[in-house]
Amino acid sequence: MAKPKTVKLTGGDRMFYLGVNGFLIFIGLLIAIPMLATITQSITPNGFNKGTAFDKFLLRPFVAGYDGLTWDPSAYKALLGNNGFILAFWNSLKIMSFGVLTALSLTIPMSYCMSVHDLPGRKILNYFVLIPYLFNIGVIPTYLVVTNLHLTNHLASVFIPGAIGTYNCLIMRGFFEGIPESLKESARIDGAAEWYVLVSIILPLSKPIIMTIGLYYAVGFWNDFMHPLLYLNVSKLQPLPILLRNILLGANMNENLDSNAFGDASVAAIKAASVFMSAIPMIIAYPFIQKYFTKGTMLGSVKG
Repeated sequence: MAKPKTVKLTGGDRMFYLGVNGFLIFIGLLIAIPMLATITQSITPNGFNKGTAFDKFLLRPFVAGYDGLTWDPSAYKALLGNNGFILAFWNSLKIMSFGVLTALSLTIPMSYCMSVHDLPGRKILNYFVLIPYLFNIGVIPTYLVVTNLHLTNHLASVFIPGAIGTYNCLIMRGFFEGIPESLKESARIDGAAEWYVLVSIILPLSKPIIMTIGLYYAVGFWNDFMHPLLYLNVSKLQPLPILLRNILLGANMNENLDSNAFGDASVAAIKAASVFMSAIPMIIAYPFIQKYFTKGTMLGSVKG
C-alpha cells in the first residue's frame, strides 16, 4: 500500500504557523489570566495582605504562611445562601430558556421562508428583514411598543423584543439554502406540505445550525442588561446582570455595605464570585455545543 504523500513545509510556512500559534497563545493568556485572577480573588480570605504584588493579583490564596489558610469559600457560601442571588439566577435562567425556545421557534420558520426560491414575495420578505438590521429604530419606539403591549414587569419583555435576530436569521437562511433542493422537491412531489418538509426533512439535517444559533441567543439573553433595566422595575423579577450591577454600585458607595449584607466575605471576593458564578452556565453549555459550532457557522455562511 502506497504511503500518503505529505506536503513539505517551507521556511515561510513554518514562520506563518509559528506566528499563528504565538497569536493564539497570546489570546489564550488574555483570557486565562483574568479568569484565574477572578477565581483566586473570589476565594481569597478576608483581610489577606501578605505576598508580593504578583501574589496579591494572581496567587493570593496559595501564598504560604497565612495562618494555615489557603482559600476561603465564604463568598460562594454567602451568594448561595442569599435569597436575592438565587432569585436573580433563577430569573436569568428562565429568561434564557424561554428566550431561546421563543427565538428558535420564530427564527427557524422565518429563515426557511426566506430560503424558498419560488416563494411569492420572497425579495420583499428579505428586504423586510434586512432593512431594520441596517436602520435601527432606537430605544424609545421599542420602549413605547413594549409598554403599549402591557409587557412591562413581565419576563417576556426581555426576550420578546429580540426574539428574531436578523444576523442569526441570515446565517440560518444560508444554511437552509445549502441543503440540496432535490430533497425538498422529492417530498413536494409526494404531496408533502411545506411545514412537513421543514419538520421532517430540513430540521433533522439542521442540528448544527440550530445548536449554533441557539448558543448565540442563549449568550445574548443571559447577558442582557438593557432590557431588564428598562422593563423590569420589580426587584423579584430582576435577573443576574441587574443584581451584579447593584452589588458593584453598593460596593462603590460604601465598602462595608456588601460585606455586612453577605456575611464575612470581603467586597472584592463577593464581586469576583458573582462574576464567576454568572459565567458558569455558559461554561457548562459550551463544551456540549462546540462540536456543532464551527460546522454550523461555516455551512451557514457558504451556499451550495
